[in-house]
Amino acid sequence: MREIFEEVEGLLKGSKPFALATVVRTRGSTPQKPGSKMLVREDGTFAGTLGGGCIEADAYTASRLAIKEGTGPEVQSFTLNDDLAAQDGLVCGGTMDILIDQPQEEPLFSQYTEEINRAYSGDRAVALAVITKSGALAGPVGSKLLIREDGSMLGTLGHADLDQIAADTAKGAMAFGRQEFVASKDGSEIYVEAFTSPPTVVLVGGGHVALAIYKLATFLGYRTKVVDDRPEFANPERFPEADDLIVDDFATGIRRLTLTPNSFIIVATRGHKYDDLALLEAVRTPARYVGLLGSKRKALLIYPTLLAEGVPIERVREIRSPIGLDLGGRTPESIALSIMAEVEMVRLGREGASMKMEERLIQKARQKAQKITKHNIQVPA
Repeated sequence: MREIFEEVEGLLKGSKPFALATVVRTRGSTPQKPGSKMLVREDGTFAGTLGGGCIEADAYTASRLAIKEGTGPEVQSFTLNDDLAAQDGLVCGGTMDILIDQPQEEPLFSQYTEEINRAYSGDRAVALAVITKSGALAGPVGSKLLIREDGSMLGTLGHADLDQIAADTAKGAMAFGRQEFVASKDGSEIYVEAFTSPPTVVLVGGGHVALAIYKLATFLGYRTKVVDDRPEFANPERFPEADDLIVDDFATGIRRLTLTPNSFIIVATRGHKYDDLALLEAVRTPARYVGLLGSKRKALLIYPTLLAEGVPIERVREIRSPIGLDLGGRTPESIALSIMAEVEMVRLGREGASMKMEERLIQKARQKAQKITKHNIQVPA
């Protein structure tokens, strides 16, 4: 969504009308999830997507109407049933609540946008809370509150209690730029969207596995940073799209980086003595994910040193070692896949379980199949 907010900032400075359609809640299977956005300009051009098909077309029409008539923010529910899904070539059917907004009419939105873009660029994380349904305490739909990482706020949702609910919800969302939906006791519904610097994979060691991880992380849209004490392993020829290449000893190299909770450190040096120092420095950073390539035996040799150096036991428990999901691969590429799968799992707050269809649903399909009329078809001789 970074490109959307960068353009929004430009449109605001040029006083050009636009509408912003944001998915704030979904139920069932839908083509896009909360946080998806479509920016519609006054001339009818647009950027971003809500998943295509009839829902996007309807949201686009509603956005054009909002620009033309200057209507206030509203949440519209779009239901994608099985028939409509089939017409659009989508394998899904659910409901999407979409906020159609003209935020340029709000005095504070320009500042909100500036702080969101700064967060994307590496400044402190922020979250934007929006009223999507007004209860007894809330302001009108579209009321906004900016919540900063340090707890300070700008704007209001209409009541201090709602502002606090949004602030509490934002705490867990800001580290990874997640979206949350919360309902309050007064009947209000609040959508909270957090913004932070792009997820960054930090490779401590530039060997074969690190190179495979770098390629996959780049493909997935992560920023990448590489630290190695050997210039032949940390150079633009080997890592042409890396955002940062540091040739230094591993501990010093890590200290030279600006890291956030949205950083994912993978320690994969060429030896135990280097892993020891690198891991100690890595766990002292705010990175939520720190992984060590190697066996349990290697980790158990290093952990006592970390604890003796004053690393809290809770932080040691957070280390991912052996690193990655248990996929069984042995090649650098397979190992990279298992590691990046775990990184994605942590970033998105999931469990990494199989999504295979449950037996009860297969039996339900079987029951439906038994009701289908069977036709006898004669096969020509």
